[in-house]
Amino acid sequence: MLKTTLTALMAASILMGSTALTMAQEITLRATAQSNENDEDYDGLVVFKNYVENASNGRVAVEIFMGTQLCATGEECLQGVADGSIDIYISTSGGASNLFPYIQVLDLPYLMSDDRVAEAVLTGDFVRTMRDMALEDSGGAIRLMTVGNTGGWRNFANTERVVQGPGDLAGLKLRSVPAELPQELVTALGASPTPIPWPELFTSLQTGVVEGTANGITDIMGMKFPEAGLQYITLDGHSYMGAFWWMGNERFMDLPDDLKQVVVDGFSALQQATFASPKRKSIQAYEDFVAGGGNIYVPTPEEKAAFKEAAAPVFEWFQANVTRGPEIFEAFEAAVADAQAEVDAARAADLN
Repeated sequence: MLKTTLTALMAASILMGSTALTMAQEITLRATAQSNENDEDYDGLVVFKNYVENASNGRVAVEIFMGTQLCATGEECLQGVADGSIDIYISTSGGASNLFPYIQVLDLPYLMSDDRVAEAVLTGDFVRTMRDMALEDSGGAIRLMTVGNTGGWRNFANTERVVQGPGDLAGLKLRSVPAELPQELVTALGASPTPIPWPELFTSLQTGVVEGTANGITDIMGMKFPEAGLQYITLDGHSYMGAFWWMGNERFMDLPDDLKQVVVDGFSALQQATFASPKRKSIQAYEDFVAGGGNIYVPTPEEKAAFKEAAAPVFEWFQANVTRGPEIFEAFEAAVADAQAEVDAARAADLN
């Protein structure tokens, strides 16, 4: 009888545990990134998943889908977020610029000086301004949760020569994404913009269809572009490679208040992870680039000022041609100025 009783109690315990587990998992969030498990986007999603599942005590489960399992293009993914078939999606500015063209403001060159300034801007009210604009323009359907990083900073790289100033870019055929702003930048600097899809860039460099590109070092090494002849990098750091993390607004607003906080804090943890990941990965990437015969040039402050001066027409173009451009540009400039002042004050205090 004792054995029978113990067996019954164990079975009941297992059943109750199973039921409790089932009851605990109230919500499943489906998150997708069109990259792979070596990317900063995946690092961020793993941190988000771990934080949310633990902080919610198992009430929220996060499923990660890498690549094109849930959607194939930025437009398709954002439509999935809007209609609720996808809960979380990460895009670059180019991937969402058709719907929210003003987010390309982060692609404007030479406005943020370094990581400390960029991270101060992106953890402040500027992102909330973009969130409000995106909610308004999507009819309340798509919510910007945070902006992280995906690849560090864009730098000019080419197959032909050392680039020390904008004059050295003259005549080079530089790959650009099929968006107007980066093409305007390349033109302003005297080079020839050539839109090339990302998967075709290796062959295009190898065959001379293009002679350069603007990417972060981790992307350059991850795609093995030095094997296609890319041997010169200029660390001009002209734009911060922002990663925009979107969530269905209805999905978020339907969460209980305590789980809303868990999700918001999860995105904060994700953001910090994507800030850190490119810094670590770039160390080995630069070492490998130099070991393979690559040349890295660091512009002087005067040379960097010359790049910025040459790029000035892009700022006017952005405000004249991008929907809500003047509004977001003014907010961005103010946020950058405040962040720069904050960082400068902190540096001064630490130097005394």
